[in-house]
Amino acid sequence: MPSSKFDIVLYGATGFTGQLVAEYLAARYGDDETLTWAMAGRSRDKLASVRDAIGAAADTPLIIADASDPASLQAMVDQARLMITTVGPYQLYGSDLLAACVASGTDYMDLCGEPIWLKQMIDKHEAAANASGARIMFSCGFDSIPFELGAFFVQEEARRVFGAPAPRVKGRVRDLSWKFSGGTSASARVTFEAVAQDLSLASILKNPFAFTPGFEGPRQPRGNKPVFEEDMQSWSAPFAMAMLNTRNVHRSNMLMGFPNGRDFVYDEMVLTGAGDEGQANAKLVMAANSEKTGPEALKPGEGPSKEERDAGHYDLLYVAIAPDGRQVRAAVKGDLDPGYASTAKMISECAICLLRDTPDVPAGLWTPGAAMQHKLIKRLQEHAGLTFAVES
Repeated sequence: MPSSKFDIVLYGATGFTGQLVAEYLAARYGDDETLTWAMAGRSRDKLASVRDAIGAAADTPLIIADASDPASLQAMVDQARLMITTVGPYQLYGSDLLAACVASGTDYMDLCGEPIWLKQMIDKHEAAANASGARIMFSCGFDSIPFELGAFFVQEEARRVFGAPAPRVKGRVRDLSWKFSGGTSASARVTFEAVAQDLSLASILKNPFAFTPGFEGPRQPRGNKPVFEEDMQSWSAPFAMAMLNTRNVHRSNMLMGFPNGRDFVYDEMVLTGAGDEGQANAKLVMAANSEKTGPEALKPGEGPSKEERDAGHYDLLYVAIAPDGRQVRAAVKGDLDPGYASTAKMISECAICLLRDTPDVPAGLWTPGAAMQHKLIKRLQEHAGLTFAVES
C-alpha cells in the first residue's frame, strides 16, 4: 500500500451521482477524525460550490484532476489509499484512472455497469493488480451489490436447510421504484455504439461467463422474453440489469472458490403478476427496457429529484432450489431510489468496509460481495438502509 494523504478520494464529486456520494460522506463521516477524504474533479470552482451546497466542512480538501490528463490522474491517485470514481461512461473516462490505481497499488471502487469494459479491464489488469497490491472493485452500487449479495445470502440459508448449496438460484425483482439518469443512459448508448463498430464485442454481451476467465459453466437461462413461472405463480419479464448482474454473480462464485458449485445456474427476471394482467405487464416491461436509451432519456449530469429519490425503493426476491425441488427464499430490500440515493450509500459503505472491516482482503480484481461477504451485509444493514431477510 503506497503512502497516502487521504483514506478516500472521490473523483467525480461534481457529477450527479458524485454529489450524492460526497453528501453522504460529509453527513456520516465528516466529523470522523479517523477518516480523511477529499473531493476531486476538473473544476476547483465547481468542487467548492458542491462542497458548500452539501454542507461539507469548509476545509474539505479539493483535488483537480481530468480524465484527459493522465499526469493529473496519477497525482490524484498518489494521494489516496482508496479511489472512488463516479466518472462514466467508464469505457470513455475510466481506463487511465484504473491503470494508475493498479500500477500504484491504490484501492479502487466504481459504479460501472458496462460489461464490455469490465471484461476488458479484468483481462488487462488482473495479474498487475495482484502484483501491485491494489484491491480493485467494480460495480459497487445497485449494479450489482444487492444482487450478488442476495445470491450469497440465500445460499447461506440453503446450506442450513438443505445441507448443501443449491445448484439453481432465481433472482426476481418484485418491486422497483426508480428513474434512469442521463449518465446511466449514456453508458448504455456507448456500449451499443462500441458493439456496432466492432461486432466481435457482441460475444461478451452474450456470454454469462464473460467475467470468469478460464471457466465456462453450464447453460444459463436466456431471460430474453416473458414466461409464466409455476413456482412463482407469476409472469416474469426480462430485467434490463441482468446482463451485468448475472455475470458478476458468477464471478463472485469463482472468486470465492465455487461455493455454489461449478454447475451453478442463476438468472434474473421481473415478476409482473398472474393472469392476463401479468402477461400484459410483462410486455410493458419489455417495451420500457427498450426505451431507457431512447431520445427521451435525460442528459448526463441529470437525474431524479430529491423527492423522487426519497420515494424510491426496491424489493428483490431470491429463490434457492434444491435438486429435489425444495426451496428456500430470501429478500433484499432498499429504502431509497436504488440507482442514486441507495447507490451513493452503498459505494460509500463499501469503501469504509474495505478500509476498516476487511483490511486483510488480498490484492486483485474483486466483486465487493465476494471480497467482504457478511461484513458488507452487516454494514449495509446498519448504515445504508438495506435489509436481508429469510422468507417463509
